[in-house]
Amino acid sequence: MRVALVHDWLTGMRGGERVLEALVTLFPAADIHTLVHVPGSVSPTIEERPIRTSFIQRLPGAPRAFRRYLPLFPLAVSRLDLRGYDLVLATSHCVAMAAHPPTPATHLVYCFTPMRYAWAFEGEYLGRVPRLARGAGRLALAALRRWDRRAARRAGPLACISRHVQARIRRAWGREARVIYPPVRTDFFQPAGPGEVGTAFLCVSALTPYKRLDIAVDAFTRLGWPLDVIGTGPELPRLRGRAGPTVRFLGWQPDGAVRAAIARCRGFVFPGEEEFGIAPLEAMAAGRPVVAYGRGALTETVLDGVTGLFFHEPSADALREALRHFEETEWSPEKIRAHALRFGEPAFRAEMEAFVAAGLAAGRTRPAC
Repeated sequence: MRVALVHDWLTGMRGGERVLEALVTLFPAADIHTLVHVPGSVSPTIEERPIRTSFIQRLPGAPRAFRRYLPLFPLAVSRLDLRGYDLVLATSHCVAMAAHPPTPATHLVYCFTPMRYAWAFEGEYLGRVPRLARGAGRLALAALRRWDRRAARRAGPLACISRHVQARIRRAWGREARVIYPPVRTDFFQPAGPGEVGTAFLCVSALTPYKRLDIAVDAFTRLGWPLDVIGTGPELPRLRGRAGPTVRFLGWQPDGAVRAAIARCRGFVFPGEEEFGIAPLEAMAAGRPVVAYGRGALTETVLDGVTGLFFHEPSADALREALRHFEETEWSPEKIRAHALRFGEPAFRAEMEAFVAAGLAAGRTRPAC
C-alpha cells in the first residue's frame, strides 16, 4: 500500500511534528508532502523520508518567512501531486486537510484544530496587526473561514486530538470527528532522582501570542520566583521587555536538555488555552505537577489537585493565587506519572490503526458534499 502523509509545514519540532514522527513509524515507507520544509529542522525519523514541497518553497523569503504567503496556501495545497497513493493521511492545523487525492485513494484527516487564527483566536492575532490594516485582516480571515468550511466538508473521515477540538470542529465545520489523543513520549520523560528537583518553575512553549506566556512572565516577575522559559518565537522581544530578573529565557534546547529541565523543575506552568498540550503531559510523565489555565483540552488531561492545579482567569493575578495554592499541596510523583502513562504512544498507535482500518474498509475518498 502506497501511503502519503500530508503536513502543513516542516520548520521545527513541536507537538504536531511529534505526531507526524509517530505516524512515520507506523507507515515507515510513506512519502511526506508539505507546503514548506526547512532541511534539518525536524527529527531524523522525518528527515529520512522523501519530503515533497509546494511551490511556496520556491517563493522569495520562503521557507523561513512562509507565513507571509498565507493567502496562497489553499492554492498550494490543492496542487500537491498525490497521484498513485492508496492512502492519504493529512495531519492538519491549517490547510493540509484540503489535500485531496484522486479517487480511488482513501483520504483521512487527523485534525489538530480548525485554522485557529480564523476560528478561535482572531482577536489575539489581529491585535498584533497595525490598526489601519485590521479591516483588511478581518476580511481576509472571513474569506479563509469560508474556504476552510468548504474544504472540510469535502475531506474524508476525521479524527482529532481532543474533545475540545471535537467541539470546535462541530461548530466550525458542522462535522463529527473521532477523538484520538496524540502520543506522549512517556518512556523518554522520566522522574528525576532523589534530591535532583530544583527551585525553578518551567515553561516549554512556542513564544506566540495565543500561548499567553505574558501571564507567566508577569506572575513570576511580581512574585520574584524563578521561572525558566524554553522556546523561541515572535513574542520573545516583548516578553523579555516585561520580565524581571528571576525569569530566564533559554531559547531553543535539544531534546536531552528539555528532558533534564522538565525532570528537575519544581512545577510546569502552562498559561494558554490549548487544543491538547503535549508538553504538560511530558512533565507529568516526569512526575512533575502542572499549573495550567483551566480551559481547553488540559481539563481532559490534568487532574485538578492530583496531577496539577488550574487557574480560571487568564491573568497574572489568577496564576499567582494558584501558585500559592501549589505551595500548600503535597504532590505524588508516582501518581502523576501513572496518570500520564495513559497517554503513551502504544495507545495512540492502537487508536490510529483502528481509524485507518475503518477508513480503508469504507472504501471511499470523501463524504458526499
